[in-house]
Amino acid sequence: MSSELMDALTVLEKEKGIGKEVIIEAIEAALISAYKRNFNQAQNVRVDINRVTGSIRVFARKEIVEEVEDPRLQISLDEAKGINPNYEIGDTVEIEVTPRDFGRIAAQTAKQVVTQRVREAERGVIYAEFIDREEDIMTGIVQRIDSKFIYVSLGKIEALLPVSEQMPNETYQPHDRIKVYITKVEKTTKGPQIYVSRTHPGLLKRLFEIEVPEIYDGTVEIKSVAREAGDRSKISVYSENPEVDPVGSCVGPKGQRVQTIVNELKGEKIDIVRWSKDPVEFVANALSPSKVLDVIVDEEEKATTVIVPDYQLSLAIGKRGQNARLAAKLTGWKIDIKSESDARAMGIYSPETSSKIFLEEQEEQDE
Repeated sequence: MSSELMDALTVLEKEKGIGKEVIIEAIEAALISAYKRNFNQAQNVRVDINRVTGSIRVFARKEIVEEVEDPRLQISLDEAKGINPNYEIGDTVEIEVTPRDFGRIAAQTAKQVVTQRVREAERGVIYAEFIDREEDIMTGIVQRIDSKFIYVSLGKIEALLPVSEQMPNETYQPHDRIKVYITKVEKTTKGPQIYVSRTHPGLLKRLFEIEVPEIYDGTVEIKSVAREAGDRSKISVYSENPEVDPVGSCVGPKGQRVQTIVNELKGEKIDIVRWSKDPVEFVANALSPSKVLDVIVDEEEKATTVIVPDYQLSLAIGKRGQNARLAAKLTGWKIDIKSESDARAMGIYSPETSSKIFLEEQEEQDE
């Protein structure tokens, strides 16, 4: 070992951010194990690395006792006084026991420790970078595909896209560029492990934040997202500024903004609805594009009964119940949809008792 080691550690400290003293202490600890293993020694030893020259010395640590029972760990007072007359019973004596060919072993050990520490530091840097990107969107490149995962390169690391997080209407090929949503960043023995998704509702939310400046600057707020990936999604938006149309902002001029997102999601249909703290209005909006005649609210059960025109019943329910299911997810309310004729027959609806908001809408449509 020489001063070259110290120079190399100084460079590492600057480039990788690994403390020089931390590595030296790790090398010293590893050399103690190497000494005991290679020289069949079980005694207490200390390894000292000179911080300037890089020279290494091994010292056996022995306790001063009146009667020696284990010469590997103990030394008599007379023998200790021969080294230094000031020693007393109970003190610890250090005797240099550096083997002649210890330099070769020390060099190998130092190399292993430095390599390990550099690897750990690089993993730590990657983990720190990506833990801050959790619940964020990134563009990656498909590297390879197997039966469980698609491996997506995010630059410094490969992320895993599980089968369950892949969109059913998409096929992936190596070298494809795709946007993915980071769902989880884990520390493992092999380094950071990153899981990504194409089906998570957060992906849709982040795409709107990228495409709609009003959402990015906080003028328009995304209140909730309900998604059946690859098929259809609903998103509710709100703005405290009465002069801003939150739905129009998300749709964009000639529908360009929402169309960009639809293209990214390979044709997934997206309904953008206006959020309201009034469950009557919010549930009615959430069932878009269906018209709604009335919404009856049960606060205790957090359930609603929605009355729609007879000819709109199938539209309100949607294909395989999808429209009603997404509206319920979006609003957080249970939704039971009734046709106008059924509601009249059950005695739960008449135009005279309908909510004022829907009567006004009906008048506007009639005009």
